Amino acid sequence: MIELVDRPVKILNGRKIVLQDDNKDFDLNEARKGTISYGILSSHNHSNEIANLQLKFDSITSHDITYVGIIQTARASGMEKFPLPYVLTNCHNSLCAVGGTINEDDHKFALSAAKKYGGIYVPPNLAVIHSYNREMMTKCGNMILGSDSHTRYGSLGTMAVGEGGGELAKQLLEQTYDIKYPDVVAIYLRGELNPGVGPQDVALNIIKAVFDNGFVKNKVMEFIGDGVEHLSVEYRNGIDVMTTETTCWSSIWETDDKVKEYYEIHGRPDDYKLLQPAEVAVYDGLVEIDLSKIKPSIALPFHPSNVFTIEEVKNNAKEIFAKIEEDSKKLFESNDVTVDLVSKIVDGNVHVDQGIIVGCSGGTFDNIVAAADIIKNKSLGNGSFSMSVYAGSQPTYMVLVKNGVVADLMAAGAVMKPAFCGPCFGAGDTPANNELSIRHATRNFPNRDGSKPNEGQISMVALMDAKSIAATAINGGILTAADELDVEYTSPKYYFDKAIYENRVYDGWGKEDLDLELVTGPNIKDWPEMPEMTEHTLLKVVTHITDPVTTTDELIPSGETSSYRSNPIRLAEFTLSRKDPSYVGNSKEVHKYEIVRGKGQNPEKAFDELKTVYESIREIEGFNNINPFDVGIGSTIYANKPGDGSAREQAASSQRVLGAWGNIAKEYATKRYRSNLLNWGITPFLIENHNLLNKDDFVFIPNIKESILNKNDQIKAYILGEEIREIVLSLGELTDIEREILVSGSLINYNKSMLSKSI
Repeated sequence: MIELVDRPVKILNGRKIVLQDDNKDFDLNEARKGTISYGILSSHNHSNEIANLQLKFDSITSHDITYVGIIQTARASGMEKFPLPYVLTNCHNSLCAVGGTINEDDHKFALSAAKKYGGIYVPPNLAVIHSYNREMMTKCGNMILGSDSHTRYGSLGTMAVGEGGGELAKQLLEQTYDIKYPDVVAIYLRGELNPGVGPQDVALNIIKAVFDNGFVKNKVMEFIGDGVEHLSVEYRNGIDVMTTETTCWSSIWETDDKVKEYYEIHGRPDDYKLLQPAEVAVYDGLVEIDLSKIKPSIALPFHPSNVFTIEEVKNNAKEIFAKIEEDSKKLFESNDVTVDLVSKIVDGNVHVDQGIIVGCSGGTFDNIVAAADIIKNKSLGNGSFSMSVYAGSQPTYMVLVKNGVVADLMAAGAVMKPAFCGPCFGAGDTPANNELSIRHATRNFPNRDGSKPNEGQISMVALMDAKSIAATAINGGILTAADELDVEYTSPKYYFDKAIYENRVYDGWGKEDLDLELVTGPNIKDWPEMPEMTEHTLLKVVTHITDPVTTTDELIPSGETSSYRSNPIRLAEFTLSRKDPSYVGNSKEVHKYEIVRGKGQNPEKAFDELKTVYESIREIEGFNNINPFDVGIGSTIYANKPGDGSAREQAASSQRVLGAWGNIAKEYATKRYRSNLLNWGITPFLIENHNLLNKDDFVFIPNIKESILNKNDQIKAYILGEEIREIVLSLGELTDIEREILVSGSLINYNKSMLSKSI
């Protein structure tokens, strides 16, 4: 069904795969230029060498839990106006259910920023971030940078990247996005899908094949092959947006007449361009997928890669659920909760409690129409099972109203809701305790549904396609695959009426009015001051996580905490709250040491714990006369592989607000999390053996500033205890600017320094 080839692969005319190792008939490096990706990346590169890209994007986009911090960062760094189109959507905190006025205050801030600096403001509930960008901002051959990890528009010919807010602030400051030229992996689709299979089924099977082995990590996934032509554009969108869960860097698809028609329907025919690989193109790997063999699938808790066919689950539910329950004991070992999936098996059937079709992955026209085809003239019943459907945008909702789809869904008992991302990140439709929710959404990480294990709550989310969710719904909540039903899919024509956007969206691109004042509420705060790096660093390990992967949701919870994203200090109180509730208090204790040092007082004399630490440091050769004022003191966490999931920069910035100076890991799950650390002055250390470190260890890193500036990758450090143990930390690849940012203490500090030098 899915085969992986982990070596360079030659593809002729985008169709013929040549796996032979004989490469004498062409230049390998030259043939790599034959990919679609090369053409787009090279045209956006501002460096003198393609190996080290310095990219400028055609537009950027953020939503209402990220744009305040980005604009505040850019303002503090000297931004005068938006130098490129900047779309500000309101689809995450639009529920406005938590925190009094603070969510709507953010929206007013964004509108005032769009008017002052020349941005595009999309009011709450009008569209989720990615639906609006698909409908209005994509262009074949362009690049878009977004502060949401699911920024993916490859199926529309636009290479899009999800990153932390610092990278968007750089674009607002007319700086570049710097990255080594990525490997490009061909995702070759062949054959045709069976009627009961939806885009989520394809996406989940791809994630299953490539996530654990890191096959496409930080690479570009380039979709080609004869199977592409059999997929509608919305179907492609549904697969494409889920590529984020593979940990790839970006995606791009070949384009065709269906994409051309999509642009015509949206009134943008000039934005279409044919994109295809050259006659000879070499890729750095291959994922070959036979679409005809994909079956309705389900990603069980607690990761999108935990994928089975629905048939497998129905036949082996007790065994599969028992394994998840056993694995969850370690996942929730610090919480007084018990995952109970086996109880969902009743009379040999798997019962689910809730079905949700939502957002950038589920709330597309094709998905909702297909669900209605299954549900029409039937009933969801009046039992405990419930179902909600969220169209991705008001234009999509309107055409679904006009063609009767909404009436069919509502008549059956489904609840229609406005464009909102809440169920995707735990701020809407949170299931009851110990309920199982099936969702055509993006993620099913622990706590992602909004439950709080640290307060004794636990519920579970499984990812499924809209078709199989609808099939389950008409079966009273008994898990059912869509291919078990005989359904006539109607596939009505899609129309787009941009009048809604023309009447409500504020488009201020190129019309800035710098005399206007920003509208701020009491929860909108500036970033606190960040200290510069000192000659030496002393870190205390306040959290030690040995899970295989640590998500950004675990580092900074989503859900109702999102309401505080505009207040860095208040948000920081939630850091690691559902993974290590002691983190905030322990970090604050360490932060006191640095605050005292920063005030010009000797921390060694002020705190008994540090007296012993400095006695140990003076035992190290060359540091018997160490000056405590030359040693910056901060907290650090250890995690095996932190940063999977969301692009939210707050996963890093909240640590920094609490006094973090470093992270230590075996590897970092995504480039975007590592970039967030760098932009907030948190050094992303690597260590080979986590057993060398324990919670509450102090780690002394001498000459760290000099090592970073001198481009030393291997850095000698010392663990201070009853005996002093020497270890080696490494930094991985850093650009010259990233080194300067680290030494400055943050991106804001770096840009302030650059600004002062230019005056």
